[in-house]
Amino acid sequence: MNVLHLSLLLALALAPAAALARTSDRNKPMDIDAGHSDYSMDDSRPTTLSGGVIITQGTLDIRSNQAVIHSANGEPVRAVLTGGPVKMKQELDDGKPMTAVANRVDYDLKSEIVTFTGNVDIQQPTGSIAGQRVVYNMKTGQVQGGGQDAGRVKIRIQPKNTQGGT
Repeated sequence: MNVLHLSLLLALALAPAAALARTSDRNKPMDIDAGHSDYSMDDSRPTTLSGGVIITQGTLDIRSNQAVIHSANGEPVRAVLTGGPVKMKQELDDGKPMTAVANRVDYDLKSEIVTFTGNVDIQQPTGSIAGQRVVYNMKTGQVQGGGQDAGRVKIRIQPKNTQGGT
C-alpha cells in the first residue's frame, strides 16, 4: 500500500472525528468545573484550572487533572490539558461516538491544530489511531501520527457496513 493510498484511507477514517463532531456543540454554552482556579483579569498570565477539571459543551465532555488556558486580547488562544490521562468524548453529527485519550492535549485555537501526546488512543466507529503523538489540523482535516521521536502509529480502518449487501 503506497503512502498516498494510506493517507487517503487515514483521512477518510479519521476526518469525521473533528470535522463531523457535533457542529451544533460550538454554539452551546461551555461549562467548566474544577477543584481550583487561578486566573488573572488580564492576559498577563494564563488561567490554570486544577483538581479534576471537567469541561462540557453540548455533547463534548473533557476530563483532565489540569487545564492551562492562554489568552490574547481577552480571547482564549491556546488550551493545554494534562494528567489523569485526558479523556475526551463527543457525539458526531451522525450520532456516533468518538473518544480520545492522551496524557496531554494541546489545542491552538488560532491555527485550529490539536496535538495529542503520550499514550494516544482515538476511537470512532470508522476506525482508530493510536501512538505517542497525533496531530490533527481541524481546518484541513489532515491527521499526522508517529514520526522520528514519537514512535510508531497504529491505525485500524473498519470495513464499511456490509449487512444486507453482497
